[in-house]
Amino acid sequence: MAIRPCRRIASSTWTPTTGRRPRRTWRCRWRYPQPGSWIKRIQPVRRRRFIALLGGATAWSFAARAQKSAIPVAGYLSFASPESDASRLTGLRRGLNQTGYVEGKDFLIEYRWAGNRANRLAAAAADLVQRQVAVIVAAGLLPALAAKTATTRIPIVFSVGADPVQVGLVASLDRPGGNVTGFHARADELAAKGLALLHELVPGAAAVGFLDNPDNPISEPTTRDLLATAPVIGIKVQILSAGTDREIDAAFASLLQAQTGALLVGNDLFFNSRIEQIVALAARHAIPTMYAYREFVIAGGLISYRPSLIEHYRQLGLYTGRILNGEKPVDLPVQQITKIGLTINLKTAKALGLTVPDKLVALADEVIE
Repeated sequence: MAIRPCRRIASSTWTPTTGRRPRRTWRCRWRYPQPGSWIKRIQPVRRRRFIALLGGATAWSFAARAQKSAIPVAGYLSFASPESDASRLTGLRRGLNQTGYVEGKDFLIEYRWAGNRANRLAAAAADLVQRQVAVIVAAGLLPALAAKTATTRIPIVFSVGADPVQVGLVASLDRPGGNVTGFHARADELAAKGLALLHELVPGAAAVGFLDNPDNPISEPTTRDLLATAPVIGIKVQILSAGTDREIDAAFASLLQAQTGALLVGNDLFFNSRIEQIVALAARHAIPTMYAYREFVIAGGLISYRPSLIEHYRQLGLYTGRILNGEKPVDLPVQQITKIGLTINLKTAKALGLTVPDKLVALADEVIE
């Protein structure tokens, strides 16, 4: 906005010859003020108030940022995807809540997903380290190894099926040492027990297929234990390798061609992210199938024998909360998962023409009718 400053000027000049006195008049010219000059000329008091308010707002902004940065941030590193890890995250948040940490209120989580591609894990782990998260939750062996490689300073809480000592994650279970601790479920032993339970459910099957991902670090010891257990219970095991969607389809085709009577699905992060595909194939080809987790049975699978993912990761949440509260991984021994859940879907058994023995029904932790 332009203002019109006025000044007093003389309309004539006095000289000794004319003897006239100069007349004083007012002349005004339109001028545009310099930026900020209106503050100085018009309202100096308000200017001071404005500066005071501006300084207060800036101070509040810095205080808000400081308060926000004081909230701890945890990292979550997964081989799979948000959809496949839904049960894990439910349990993790539940355990953290029990230690006083509510996501979005008391702490934040930075999620990193590899999308079932192992070659992405190293970069994802490095990114969490660069962001200086307070703790990293590693969902599986491959994420745990990637996190351990990326940092020796940030605490890491893992969940693995392989022996964490043998794979080099910790020095020992009681005294893990370093910045790593977590939970361990013996995948090889559980697979052998699952094979025996499947034989009880389908006693007429002379051979059982084992769907295995050869890229899984626990593939070799699990396969070795299964091949050792099979002769004891009087059956044969057909190894079916798969690491892609197409290879899963091909494995079922091989199963049908060999007229194998039942199937055991290995505990693998990739398989766990393909629940719908595997359950649908087993139903389409009427193959009695034992799965790793109850999530398969909830989706229509026949039977599962594993720890509950929700309960398992609730315990990870408890450990993560303790670390956020100041405890050190070196003081938290690696825990072995001892509570194993047996889940049976009677509706699926009926569709397959199977009669579930009363003994198995009595042993089951959950029966879906």
